[in-house]
Amino acid sequence: MRAGVKRLTVSSAVIYAFLLIMAAIALFPVVYILLASFKTNQEIMAGGVNLIPQKWQVQNYVRAWMLGNFGLYTWNSIYMCFFIVVGSIMTATVEGYVFSRGTTKFTKFVYSMVMASLFISIGTLSLFPQLGIIKAIKLNGTLWGVVLIMVFGMNVTQVFLSTSFFNQIPKEIDEAARIDGCGFFRIFLHIISPLTKPLIATIGLISFRAAWSTYLMPYIFTISRPKNIPLVVGVINLKSSGEAASSWDLALAGISISIIPMLIVYLFLNRFFITGMTEGAIKG
Repeated sequence: MRAGVKRLTVSSAVIYAFLLIMAAIALFPVVYILLASFKTNQEIMAGGVNLIPQKWQVQNYVRAWMLGNFGLYTWNSIYMCFFIVVGSIMTATVEGYVFSRGTTKFTKFVYSMVMASLFISIGTLSLFPQLGIIKAIKLNGTLWGVVLIMVFGMNVTQVFLSTSFFNQIPKEIDEAARIDGCGFFRIFLHIISPLTKPLIATIGLISFRAAWSTYLMPYIFTISRPKNIPLVVGVINLKSSGEAASSWDLALAGISISIIPMLIVYLFLNRFFITGMTEGAIKG
């Protein structure tokens, strides 16, 4: 009995040690950036093994904010992300519900094609035709082009999570509501939607992360109107222009400014995010 408990304790210790090492490796770059953003440029360039700044330079953030025009760019990012998150939640949940409850061969065929696209990656090659579409509808130079592409671009991961989540909800609920005279979308809006808080939080967090951190698409779509660029593009521009070109303290402060909102959103939605991911992974 004691030998079994001892083996279990050693096994648990090894597992936890391994997880701690993996967590440290994953978090180290973020921790380094956040701490280094408070160092002087000379201290950063000198290197060394000290993570903690010798003297905390809060002024780095003020200078980066002013030089990079981050007030405008942060507003652009919030504006863009808000509509992308709301649009992604609406489209992914509706698509997931339709695929989950659809019984026709056509619905199953479309779902199979959508899932098959997980194994097809064309990378940046899709940017040219997407830009062509945005130019055709006269939205080039604005963030609305990015919003439309990211919302209606059929994010397969979100659709898969949404469909798997709705598969967990008994179909008897729909049948009972249908007997009471509810239609397809009335069932979705008034009966099924209140049960989807974990799913909404999960899709919201995934879409927010993708929208907040995306660089290439907003850069290309707004290159003709620099005032419309989001924060991440502004951070890259800061490092390659003016006084900040050789100032790693300002660059790291700018990167930290772009990271902090993502960390805050994750801390608030962490509980719902984990619930939505685990429930959506049980059955698909």
